Amino acid sequence: MTRIGATARVALAAVLVAVLAVLTACTNQPAAQPAPAAPPPVANAQPTKLVVGVEDLGAGFNPHLLAHRSPVTTALATLVLPSVFRPDAQGTLQLDKTIATSAEVVSQNPFTVNYELNVQASWSSNAPIAAEDFVYLWEQMRSQPGVVDAAGYRLITDVRSRAGGKAVDVVFSRPYPQWKQLFSDLLPASILKDAPGSWTGALTNGLPVSGGPFRVASVDRARGEIVLARNDLYWATPAKLDQLVLRRVDPETLAEGLRVGDVDVALPSADAAVRQALAAIVPPVHIQTAPQPTVTELGLRGDEGPVADGRVRRALGAIIDRDAIRATVAPNALPADAFGLAPSEPGYAPTAPPQAPARPDPVYAEQQLTAAGYTRTADGHWTRNGQPLRLVIGAAAERPDDVRVAELVATQLNAAGIGTSLVAPPAAELFGQQTVTPTPPTTTAPPTPTPSMAGNVAGPAASSSPTATTGPTPTSTSAPTPTPGQSGGVRVDLMVMPRAVGGDLGTRLASDYGCPQATAVVQNPPPTPTGFCFPTLQPLLDTLLTGPADPGMIATVERVLWAQLPALPLFQPVTLVVSTPNSDAATGIGPGPLLSGPVTGAQRWAAPVG
Repeated sequence: MTRIGATARVALAAVLVAVLAVLTACTNQPAAQPAPAAPPPVANAQPTKLVVGVEDLGAGFNPHLLAHRSPVTTALATLVLPSVFRPDAQGTLQLDKTIATSAEVVSQNPFTVNYELNVQASWSSNAPIAAEDFVYLWEQMRSQPGVVDAAGYRLITDVRSRAGGKAVDVVFSRPYPQWKQLFSDLLPASILKDAPGSWTGALTNGLPVSGGPFRVASVDRARGEIVLARNDLYWATPAKLDQLVLRRVDPETLAEGLRVGDVDVALPSADAAVRQALAAIVPPVHIQTAPQPTVTELGLRGDEGPVADGRVRRALGAIIDRDAIRATVAPNALPADAFGLAPSEPGYAPTAPPQAPARPDPVYAEQQLTAAGYTRTADGHWTRNGQPLRLVIGAAAERPDDVRVAELVATQLNAAGIGTSLVAPPAAELFGQQTVTPTPPTTTAPPTPTPSMAGNVAGPAASSSPTATTGPTPTSTSAPTPTPGQSGGVRVDLMVMPRAVGGDLGTRLASDYGCPQATAVVQNPPPTPTGFCFPTLQPLLDTLLTGPADPGMIATVERVLWAQLPALPLFQPVTLVVSTPNSDAATGIGPGPLLSGPVTGAQRWAAPVG
């Protein structure tokens, strides 16, 4: 009895404890509290960026067009466009495995190269980088005027797609040892192939999509600024910087921008005024030099007009003082005295003959003009059959240094008794059309002629206005007479133009000075910008294109070109590479390979600290 009671009491106590616990939970539970407020959002961190000061944005951004050649176009192509092979630090082409996992010759007859493309490689539009991009570039390079190094592409007879476009077989008409230099800076066929005029027009103000570590986010020509943003769809190692800004900076404000940190690195031209301003910066900036992959030359019309006569071309070469032009326009550039290699390239040596056109020779000029049927009037002007010798000189409106060269050439020819007119059409028009709009330049008048500038040839004084037609005419006009049957356009007899350098020498010589041959796929290939064609030279150029670079053959080609004068080489422009101590540490920027320039490797750059 006692035991049962004790057990019951224990059980009852346990029940009471449980009930009390429930009651306590019901009556003493604190009121529900609101959820703690979320912490205020952290403001977005400023994007990491680096500002590169440049002189000018250029006429456009198609790296395959002469009209668009500029340091900015080179930079954008290097960072935005895909290439199968890229130059290493020594300039040797290496396979870029982010684009192609392999590329090799698989047949000698017919000569065939197979490309296996990286299956991850795609444009920022999500379209794959594929065979159609190879086809598009091939089609444009073989058929469009004013392109760079077209000769190799003209050897291609077929581009075949396999594996859903991720494998490409390229077939050539002949073996082409330099095939690795093809299919660099691919362009997006899915966007460009069906757009009229897209080869030039769609790339004038940007690149629509990216196949590299950066993409073109905006191009503001009014402000002079291009913003490159990290390509978040890039399949390989992403760029460290959020933004890389290319900003036009006047030489007068460049030094201050570097000093206060508004500009991190700069790529100005190598002139004395810029160097003097940079020398005053404290702490001192790091200055390096980077030759551009371009030689500025004076192209001489070889297909029609007075300059189609080789004797007239040789006379012009004996009148024009190239040293005076170089000293005035680009005193810190590298003098160019060869048609093939540029002064900065290994193995370069001047090939100009000791006499004209290496230096002015008034007597030789007179002999050549006389042999061509011209006579000199009492007042010093050259005429033939009563008609004055008058030449149209052209320079691209977007290339101010070229306009200055044209003005100096006009001054020298005027002083030698040859009338001139200056035109400054858009670059794409000048290098891609047979006739151009007679738009006068908008720069200042050419300097007063000096004996050295005039080539020591006596003659009438130069016109005081670069836009006036000069020479032995009753009146002066603001533009040259339109070429008959050309809808108001004029033929340019002499044009200041860039010549691409770097890469295979045989390909360059054949592209720049060869006669484009008709093929089954392109029956009327476009001529070179000057229309020059010397059939006797063509077999040598063909041999250099498809064979080894034989030094003796190259020397022969150089001698023939100096005798025929399709152009007068002038100088290789040089860019300064300027960095502050902070930006130097963050980037390690240097001149880079000739073909890709100082921004090579910018995807690895960091934002300067401090």
